[in-house]
Amino acid sequence: MKTRFIADPVRYRTMTTTQIRETFLIDDLCVPGQIHQVYIDLDRAVVGMAVPLKNRIVLTADDTLRAKSFTERREVGVLNTGGSGAVQVGSDSYALENLDCLYIGRGAKAIELESADPDSPAVFYFLSCPAHSSYPTTLVRKADASLVELGGAEMCNRRTVCKYIHLDGARSCQLVMGVTHLHSGSAWNTMPAHTHMRRSEIYMYFNLPEQARVFHLMGFAEETRHIVMKDREIVVSPGWSIHAGVGTQAYSFCWGMGGENQDYGDMDPAPIETLR
Repeated sequence: MKTRFIADPVRYRTMTTTQIRETFLIDDLCVPGQIHQVYIDLDRAVVGMAVPLKNRIVLTADDTLRAKSFTERREVGVLNTGGSGAVQVGSDSYALENLDCLYIGRGAKAIELESADPDSPAVFYFLSCPAHSSYPTTLVRKADASLVELGGAEMCNRRTVCKYIHLDGARSCQLVMGVTHLHSGSAWNTMPAHTHMRRSEIYMYFNLPEQARVFHLMGFAEETRHIVMKDREIVVSPGWSIHAGVGTQAYSFCWGMGGENQDYGDMDPAPIETLR
């Protein structure tokens, strides 16, 4: 497990493109047959990807966590962005099809991930936050996610927000997680942009063809920067930073938040006319 230290807003103002990418962008986690994780000092989040082939992959507690098991003091959301698979939590097995999500609460025992077909493997993306209370492990099917339709074709931001782990869905200690799908012909997500100091946010962009890219906007509304991102890359957004993006074509992204407030609507808007 690698460790990533996030820059504060003072250092951000003087960073080069390379430094911004090295700080806020997380890439190269999606490797067939392997699991890769990154520990982020911001809210002590852990992000990772596991792509099991013939053998199961075990989610263990790296020495970085100083824990006996991964969920000894943590909760985790697991989203399958690939083929059919399953997650074994203790003695219980949960089958996950594409875009199914599993919430695993604090105190869960052994966690193992597997693919139904190594030629079309599951691609598990997971996000974990510290947890100070326990909630039951809960499977949320793609069809059972809470849907919200936002934007419109005239603004190039028609999108469907699918909430999985939230106050009215699978309950958690602090983790909030879901997926947004851009409709064909739309390119902008989360525009107008916003911030929320009560929680940080992490995006994982996916469903991008090899040559497609997303220009992810970040920073202060009056001093924006961008990171060019490709399929299955991850960006960390501190509470002081806006987070929005525009793609060369439609795409999807998994959003996840951790912090003191689980209210999805707790946002501080950054009107378009304020952006620089």
